[in-house]
Amino acid sequence: MTIIALGINHKTASVELREKVAFSPEQLSQALTELAHHAQFKESVIVSTCNRTEIYCSLESENSQALLQWLACFHNIDEAQLSDNVYVHHNQDAVNHLMRVACGLDSLVLGEPQILGQIKQAYSSAKHHNGIKPTFERLFQKTFSVAKQVRTETDIGASAVSVAYAAVNLAKHIYGQLDKTRVLLIGAGETIELVAKHLFQHHPKSITVANRTIERAQGLAEEVDGQVISLAQLPEELHKADIVISSTASTLPIIGKGVVEQALKQRRHKPMLLIDIAVPRDIESQVGDLDAAYLYSVDDLQAIVSENMASREQAARQAQAIIEEKTREFAQWQRSLKSVDVIRQYRDSAQQIKTELVEKALNQLEAGKPSDKVLLELANKLTNRLTHAPTKAIQEAAKLGDVEQLAQLKQTLGIEQE
Repeated sequence: MTIIALGINHKTASVELREKVAFSPEQLSQALTELAHHAQFKESVIVSTCNRTEIYCSLESENSQALLQWLACFHNIDEAQLSDNVYVHHNQDAVNHLMRVACGLDSLVLGEPQILGQIKQAYSSAKHHNGIKPTFERLFQKTFSVAKQVRTETDIGASAVSVAYAAVNLAKHIYGQLDKTRVLLIGAGETIELVAKHLFQHHPKSITVANRTIERAQGLAEEVDGQVISLAQLPEELHKADIVISSTASTLPIIGKGVVEQALKQRRHKPMLLIDIAVPRDIESQVGDLDAAYLYSVDDLQAIVSENMASREQAARQAQAIIEEKTREFAQWQRSLKSVDVIRQYRDSAQQIKTELVEKALNQLEAGKPSDKVLLELANKLTNRLTHAPTKAIQEAAKLGDVEQLAQLKQTLGIEQE
């Protein structure tokens, strides 16, 4: 049996093509049902996210073309176009790839943890549609175990590798717990949205969103149970914030030294953390000269991100070593299944020879043939039949002068070496 991983991801295809190949929840159910009833596919799991679509299958042959044809047909896409953008892995390479994906080593953001949950969901869906049998049960349970081990034994997910996440981590590092802090977010673009989502997980006392367009700020504020103010209200509201994180598209600073100085007076010089992740800057650099005002720029955060990325890359190398070991373990388990089949076949063959010869011996006894002659004939024939195949193998190895094969045959047959 062959294990195949066929996929398309952010490295191999444009977002337009990835969208065409993605499976909606309704399509996923239909696809898994089709694969379960397809004669060639014994087991099937579909992983479909915004950055990748991958199909893991077990087949009797290495015919990955059948899987590519099915995928192209299902989504009504030109097979040639799809072929130019997919990758295919077989057997141990497929197992290794699955484990890398589950550990976040193949993600857009190295080490991101969300993909493991997505693979677990894909496994559950496949199991519900009868796509999981013993081989894939073992494979996916092994994969989940590897991902857990990598998270436990390496720092693959310990450090921030996005500016938004680094901003929140910095605030957490300075304040410890954020549940008693008041946060002011300036802007409502993609970066501030990410900051807001990360912040919300730490349950700050309050979140206020300031933006030029109130309607846009309102949508973001509702997601994090926050309040909304306009940029014009900043001078009168700034003193309420312990943490200020700003990212707008303004070409000029929107927070000057004077405004922050006034806010600190109102706060009785209680410290304020200001994180400016806008380019150009939203907060005048002179603000950093003020006592009790701690200003960090996007360059400061990029330095943190670069250092953390280097740390994750080191962790990724450690993770890969774990994956290599577990891939070998899975391959060894697969080989053990084959050996069980060989043993069963060998024993069945020997049993068949015994049954056949015993039946002949019994018939001879019933016909009145002397028992000692019957037993001698039975012993001779049984010996000849059981030693026929090994004898031929020994003769062939001797004829070819294959010393290694002869030594292996002697060891296998229990013949003492000289």
